[in-house]
Amino acid sequence: MRIGISKSRYTLFRQCPKALWLKTYKSELCVTSDALQQRFQAGSVVGDLAKGLFGKYVEITTYNGDGKHDLAKMVVKTQKCIDSETYVICEAAFRYDEDYCAVDILKKEGSGYAIYEVKSSTEADNEVYAQDVAYQKYILTHCGVEVTGTYLVCINSDYVLDGEIDRHKFFLIQDISETVAQEYPLVEFQVVKAKKMLALMDVEPDEDLDVHCHKPYDCAFLQYCSRNLPERSVFNLYRMNFEKKIAYYQQNIITYEQLQSEALNEKQQMQIHCALNDTIYINKVEIANFLSTLTYPLYFLDFETMQPVIPEFQGTRPYQQIPFQYSLHYLEQEGGKLKHKEFLGESGEDPRRTLAEQLCADIPLDVCTTAYNKAFECTRLTELADTFPDLAQHLLNIRDHIVDLLVPFQSGWYYVPAMGGSFSIKSVLPALFPNDPELDYHNLAGSVHNGGEAMSIFPKIKDMTTEEQVAARQSLLKYCELDTYAMVKVWQKLKEVAEI
Repeated sequence: MRIGISKSRYTLFRQCPKALWLKTYKSELCVTSDALQQRFQAGSVVGDLAKGLFGKYVEITTYNGDGKHDLAKMVVKTQKCIDSETYVICEAAFRYDEDYCAVDILKKEGSGYAIYEVKSSTEADNEVYAQDVAYQKYILTHCGVEVTGTYLVCINSDYVLDGEIDRHKFFLIQDISETVAQEYPLVEFQVVKAKKMLALMDVEPDEDLDVHCHKPYDCAFLQYCSRNLPERSVFNLYRMNFEKKIAYYQQNIITYEQLQSEALNEKQQMQIHCALNDTIYINKVEIANFLSTLTYPLYFLDFETMQPVIPEFQGTRPYQQIPFQYSLHYLEQEGGKLKHKEFLGESGEDPRRTLAEQLCADIPLDVCTTAYNKAFECTRLTELADTFPDLAQHLLNIRDHIVDLLVPFQSGWYYVPAMGGSFSIKSVLPALFPNDPELDYHNLAGSVHNGGEAMSIFPKIKDMTTEEQVAARQSLLKYCELDTYAMVKVWQKLKEVAEI
């Protein structure tokens, strides 16, 4: 069987050979995170914008009847463009033996062509990206194309939209020829090595967990590769970086029992003690002191945001967090009725001004507001205040009166083994209220069950049918409402355990 290597296969092999084998022969084991899906989507959008960087271009991409790339036709079209010395070729396709690649942008330079690799990142990780580009140079060189330069096209994080998008300011172009030159001699050896591994269809590579599971990218097969770990292992420890966890793992210090004698911090020791003894830790005094800082009327606030890779609204930057929705539960007095207010912007329109105005109307000055991991809400409020100076005093007043409901858990005053070393509300809530269907995000009707889905669906609503728009908006409202209702339930549980 002839096995071909592509640039994506090559870079995956360079990170972890086993990941490439699994993707080839056991792709059903792949777990694609929301973050990875969003990275793919961002890459596609950015790639389309970059095609016009050098003016008029020829697009090579061709599809067959199944909607897949027709590589054979793309190779032929590319060669015709090369022969006619086309100035800019996008998605130029090349095949050498059974190996192939498509170049984002191929630009005529002197007697040859320069490779421009487009990334949706705002940071140029030259060492990683050079592997990708060096592989392309290897294929093109063997196809008889003189590669006169290798460049990386990344996003300018300082770019601010002012009028129409300006490609030349939005993108930063960096010459990575030196780094590519260091990687280039390794390519042929790595390609041969990858093919030999893939030729053994029935032999899964014996690649153990290591730092490459998260570096340079999170591996989609980590869940499979870690399936034999005990439920309570070093990988579940609170606030320990992955490199240190791997160091323990490689010393065969894996289980909580084995970790008891290690020099861990106080919270990690508490986590292990509670798990091994099946006990809950509650510091009533500290929790009571924390609760005493909360006053009525009491508000519970949560934002939902989107992060357009290409700025859609004037004055915004690439990947800027744009709040488009909030939920607000509140109690006007102790023992009072729980009330709720909410805001959801219009898809396709800049929601920030309307959101900020309604928020100022919904939350009075000098009242106590809570958030879970308040740094997020506080940062959004600061940004809104900077954008709308006439609302700044009120917005900053809300920010300055926010109390973080994360504190009792992050401080180690309340720990339940089921939290598993995570203090996010998605871990705390089911640990405090196990088997409560009312608080189970999976039970939400509709298409939104987490922040990633909310971020993804909101920009798409403008392109939906009326019926689909109604359903999507309802899903967003119910999801965000559960976020703040969950905060209310957590606050009530804190009062219960502190016996207030």
